[in-house]
Amino acid sequence: MPHPLRHAIVLQVRRLVGGTGDDTVERNRRDVGFFGPDSACWKVHGDLASMMVGGVTALLVQMLHPGALAGVWDHSNFRHDMSGRLQRTARFIAGTTYGDRAEAQGFIDRVRAIHARVAGTLPDGTPYAADDPDLLTWVHVAEVSSFLAAYLVYVDPDFPPEEQDRYYRETAEIARRLGATDIPESRAEVEAYFRAVRPQLRYDHRTREVAEALLSTTPPSPAAAPAMALTFDAARDLLPGWAARMHGFRISGPKRLAVRAGVQMLGRALRWALVNSAEARARRRAAELLAA
Repeated sequence: MPHPLRHAIVLQVRRLVGGTGDDTVERNRRDVGFFGPDSACWKVHGDLASMMVGGVTALLVQMLHPGALAGVWDHSNFRHDMSGRLQRTARFIAGTTYGDRAEAQGFIDRVRAIHARVAGTLPDGTPYAADDPDLLTWVHVAEVSSFLAAYLVYVDPDFPPEEQDRYYRETAEIARRLGATDIPESRAEVEAYFRAVRPQLRYDHRTREVAEALLSTTPPSPAAAPAMALTFDAARDLLPGWAARMHGFRISGPKRLAVRAGVQMLGRALRWALVNSAEARARRRAAELLAA
C-alpha cells in the first residue's frame, strides 16, 4: 500500500504538471532516446523542484524579447490558461529528454506544427513568426540557461564546468530539430549570446501583464498554493540581474535565504515522493534495454 503522504504529493504534482506515472510508455520504449542515462541533461532535467523554478524563470526571461512576447500576447489565452502552458512545457521537456527517439521527435513535430501557425506584427510594424530561427534560439537559450542555473543552486553547486558545457551541447540538438540556428553550446557562448541580444529586449505594459498572469497562476488545489508561491519567489530570485532589473523585481537578502531554504526542503520532499518519476521510469527501462 503506498505511503499516504507520498501518494498525496504525487497527486498534487500530477495536477500541476500533468502526467500519469504509467509505465506503459516505458515498456514500449525502443531505445534510450536522444541522450541516454549517462547524459548531462538527464541529470539536470531530473529534479522537479529545480525544473519548476527554472521553468518559471525561463518564461520571465523569454517574454523580454518582443517576438516571444507577441506570440504569447497574440496567439494564446495566457490570462486564463497559464497553468496549461506550464503543463505543456513540462510534457515537452520530459518527452524530449526521457522519451525514445520516436516519442521525442513526435513532441518536436507537434511543436513545429503549432509554430507554423503563429505569426503577426509587432506594435512597431515589424513582422514576427514563431518559427523564425533567431527567435527559436532565444527561447531555447533562455530556457536551458534557466534550468541549469536552478540545478546549480538547488541540486549540485559543484556540477563540473565541463558537464555544464556538455549540457548545452546536448540540448542544442532539440533546438536544432525545432529549427533554431547558431545555437550557443557552452557557458561562454551563452554569456556572449545574452550580451549580444540584450539591446533587442524590451519591457512594457504587455510584458507586465503577461508576467502578472504567470505569477498569479491559480494553483491546482489549495494544498499546492504554498509550493507554487515559493516557486514564483524562487524564480524571481534566479533571474539574471539584468532581467530582474527590467522586470523591476527586488528580493532582500533575508528573503532570498528563506526562499532558497524553502526550495531545498521542497526538493527533498519531491525526491522522496517521486520514486516513479519520468526519469526513474526511463532509467529502469534504459537499464533493461542496455542489458538486453
